[in-house]
Amino acid sequence: MNGETVKARNGAMIAYDGRMSFKRLSGGGEGLRGMVTRRLTGEGMTLMEVSGEGTCWFADRATEINLVQLAGDTLHVESSNLLAVDQSLRTGTEFTGLHGASSGQGLFTTTVSGQGTVAVTSDGPAIVLRVSRAEPLSVDPGAYVAHTGELRKEFVRDVNWRTFIGEGSGESVQLRFEGEGLVYVQPAERATIGGQT
Repeated sequence: MNGETVKARNGAMIAYDGRMSFKRLSGGGEGLRGMVTRRLTGEGMTLMEVSGEGTCWFADRATEINLVQLAGDTLHVESSNLLAVDQSLRTGTEFTGLHGASSGQGLFTTTVSGQGTVAVTSDGPAIVLRVSRAEPLSVDPGAYVAHTGELRKEFVRDVNWRTFIGEGSGESVQLRFEGEGLVYVQPAERATIGGQT
């Protein structure tokens, strides 16, 4: 960095050279309004502001880091997968619906919008899947990382009598995307209520 500022997940710095300063941001970097919103929604994300001259390295549990370039659009990302964002980008929260809570994802997700770079983590190299109007996409909620574009997301349940007697496939809940955009998934599943890990 040459005098720039970035926002990163609190505690994600693993090393730096040069002169850096670190400042905790309240409300996920959204100020008082963001702090109140995140407390009410339970969407937990604590960011710090890093500025200075030199190089700063960030990491999280040896996960892969994927750089997503935004050009005035919005990235919807699980807060646990958000590592760092350019200072120019705005973060916020978005209601995912009651189905999100029942699948283990929570009621809300994090949004990042504007022009700049977002660093997103994934357990293994992220797989980027294109969604078109002709070809909708279904993904396991435990593998979902983020999405961007003009997409409609809904939770779909495939529950039948086999599910209740323990003979189901373990894939009884999926996230279905329709529209035009990109979906980022990881080649590993986090624990969710609706599926196995």
